[in-house]
Amino acid sequence: MGEHHPDTITELDALVVGCGFGGIYMLYKLRRDLGLNAIAIDKAAGVGGTWFWNKYPGALSDSESFVYQYSFDRDLYEQTAWDTKFVRQPQILEYLNGVVDRYDLRESIELETTMTSAVFDETAGIWTVTTDRGVTYQARYLVNGLGLLSATNVPDFPGIENFRGKLVHTGAWPEGLDLTGKRVGVIGNGSTGGQVITAVAPIAGHLTSFQRTPQYSVPAGNRVLTDAELARQKADFEANWDQVRNSSVAMGFVESEIETFSVSDEERQQIFERAWNEGGGFRFMFETFCDIATNPEANEEAAKFIRGKIAEIVKDPETARKLTPTDLYARRPLCDSGFYETFNRPNVSLVNVKENPITTLTEKGIVTQDGVEHELDVLICATGFDAVDGNYVRVDIRGRNNESLKEHWQDGPTSYLGMATTGFPNMFMILGPNGPFTNLPPSIETQVEWISDTIASMEERSTGWMEAKPDIETEWTETCSEIAEQTLFPKAASWIFGANIPGKKRTVMFYLGGIKEYRSILDNEKANGYPSFVTRDDVLEPA
Repeated sequence: MGEHHPDTITELDALVVGCGFGGIYMLYKLRRDLGLNAIAIDKAAGVGGTWFWNKYPGALSDSESFVYQYSFDRDLYEQTAWDTKFVRQPQILEYLNGVVDRYDLRESIELETTMTSAVFDETAGIWTVTTDRGVTYQARYLVNGLGLLSATNVPDFPGIENFRGKLVHTGAWPEGLDLTGKRVGVIGNGSTGGQVITAVAPIAGHLTSFQRTPQYSVPAGNRVLTDAELARQKADFEANWDQVRNSSVAMGFVESEIETFSVSDEERQQIFERAWNEGGGFRFMFETFCDIATNPEANEEAAKFIRGKIAEIVKDPETARKLTPTDLYARRPLCDSGFYETFNRPNVSLVNVKENPITTLTEKGIVTQDGVEHELDVLICATGFDAVDGNYVRVDIRGRNNESLKEHWQDGPTSYLGMATTGFPNMFMILGPNGPFTNLPPSIETQVEWISDTIASMEERSTGWMEAKPDIETEWTETCSEIAEQTLFPKAASWIFGANIPGKKRTVMFYLGGIKEYRSILDNEKANGYPSFVTRDDVLEPA
């Protein structure tokens, strides 16, 4: 890249921030379909978003490979040669780079460029975006594909500055970190923690898992697919994607309509056993029975089954006790590649930090309340993200009347459809707060296509700018909250509701009504000429 001189102003039709699944497809639509002058920026040194940063050992999609990709181009789909049930991070990163090159998008992407502020001028209808590279962009449309899971969360442990070993976060994994024979500590045991622990244990000298909340996890069942299975996936392209778009969680399987207690105990065990052997966290929660996420008694049946498996697998009774959850099975459903089995290894130990909290970090490692110093060469924080709105409130984004997004969201993030927010005209979000809780690529395609159609319609009508009506945003927030309350998810402290970030207000962050219903809401909005939005002419009185 050439050197940037301070205060270069680049005028655009549209600026896309973020180059993951969402930003890449958005750039494609704006440039290739709408013929607009658009570029994308990303703070990373490469494209790929989540899959650029999360290079930790064991990183794997938890959506099945045949639906963890784009569906907008059948030829691209035909040519994607993934042959396993789930996809590993290097393959996904290579795929996204291939997509960028296939559609000649690379010259429209500026890497290692971070948005530092964005300010809207309502008279001119222009967003001015400053970056840390001395380049300022002026664009009529600002599309943020900042990512749900990318603002890393490193807990503030006492004495963290004393630690002489290496401290890493899974979401910013350093290139070439060799853990062979090392004493490794892992804090966190959610989806990422489970993957890291399972992948690192076989090579580490010793691995200590520092765990606060035991998790329910089922096998991923990752395997190489047969030629016949692969051929069928390609041949059934239309039917598969039609099923995905008309489902709830968009995971590529038909969700169960059977209630847990409508079958005999024996049959129930068989259904759970089959799902356990087939593998997949979302399958276990949604393909077995239809009421696990909504009926506490049904939920307990699923939970009991998984607890029984932990008791069977883990040999040491005390370790099994620490690994066994007792709360609801109502977080994001996890799957693993031998997580519980890993704790049978002689080089793996488990510290329950609820019973025996971390008191301080020393030069050598972690001291727990019982006075034991756990000596470590590397400490891995698999402590997740300040999810959903974390990346937005870290940047100074100002809409009409100089209102900051941080102020607008001080009682928790709000939006209409997860894509627009009142007072911030012509600013769209891909996977913003209160978007669908699903396998993400189908939701991303749904949102990008809707944003693209909306921009096309504004261009055609010379709308200038438009934004969601305030009462509509409030209604959408209430809708998301009401649907969430019909499920058990809000009852389990989880990042889905911001519970992992100290001081963060717990609030609903997803639309849990499923992708089919979500798509029909979007279609209605478009077909009726965007009744939930106001335009510049509605808002600004003629001079």
